[in-house]
Amino acid sequence: MTLKEEYQASLKSSDTEEWFDLHFHRPLGFLWAKLFEKLGVSPNAITIASIFMGVAGGMMLYFGQPHLAWINWVGMLLITWADTFDSADGQLARLTQQYSRMGRILDGVSGDFWFAAISFALVFRELDFGDSLLGPNYFAQHEWQIWTLAIVSGISHALQAAMADCYRQFHLYFLKGQQGSELDSAAKLNEQYHQLEWGRNFWSKLPLFFYKGYTANQERMTPAMQRLRAAINAKYGENGVPSPEFREYFRQLSLPLMKYTNILTFNTRIIACFIAVLIDMPWLYFAFEVVVLNLLLIYMVTRHEGICKKAIKELEVRS
Repeated sequence: MTLKEEYQASLKSSDTEEWFDLHFHRPLGFLWAKLFEKLGVSPNAITIASIFMGVAGGMMLYFGQPHLAWINWVGMLLITWADTFDSADGQLARLTQQYSRMGRILDGVSGDFWFAAISFALVFRELDFGDSLLGPNYFAQHEWQIWTLAIVSGISHALQAAMADCYRQFHLYFLKGQQGSELDSAAKLNEQYHQLEWGRNFWSKLPLFFYKGYTANQERMTPAMQRLRAAINAKYGENGVPSPEFREYFRQLSLPLMKYTNILTFNTRIIACFIAVLIDMPWLYFAFEVVVLNLLLIYMVTRHEGICKKAIKELEVRS
């Protein structure tokens, strides 16, 4: 296999990859992946390293003094570096077939750690140094408002990322089949969870506890998708895959939404965060997540549910 072929094999799919990732994060991630493959470093170890780098970078966004602005630039560099590692772990896993549920869980929570550090840093930055459009030291005098905005932003972020991941995995299921997707079932995860004992399987059961809740929330938000999954299972068997014609039919319906799932993941929100830091108005980042990205989330959920309802009718016609 040539280097170019290896690079292509390290990507999830052209349908779900974002333009900026394809031209920046993925090429750098591939170079890291090849280096770590030679060094014998596992994908999970890369993910853990990215967590420390991203958290350190997030904390550096706290410094709002003009003479310490260089620390903000170092923080932004570390966060960007961490994201190249976040690309590298998945690319290495695909190149070496080192897939694991723990890897998926770690990969999912790594960004949560980064943005938790960023959020705390931006809140304390506003409290200690911030001016806003509402006046000098406004949030220092109304502390509850910035904390409320940050908490609502954090909840929104978690929901946005979860739904984007859900729709991308469902799209990959139709594009590549069960083996090419990480789509899970809350019922199966719950069954596996109860088979484990806390005393003997603590480190396997603990992440599964959170992951099954995460998956269950995704399913509660997507009733039409779950009905479509049930209809597919009823027609093709529990582990069956729809016909190539139906898979392509759904792919064409779902493909236009992939650009919105990309907006709700990393690049757009971190660019908004960096801009808010550079113009010294950190609260704008929280407002962007709460207002702009939540409106996009509502649109995406509504439209995807409509697509799934249409696909259910199409599946019945093809029966």
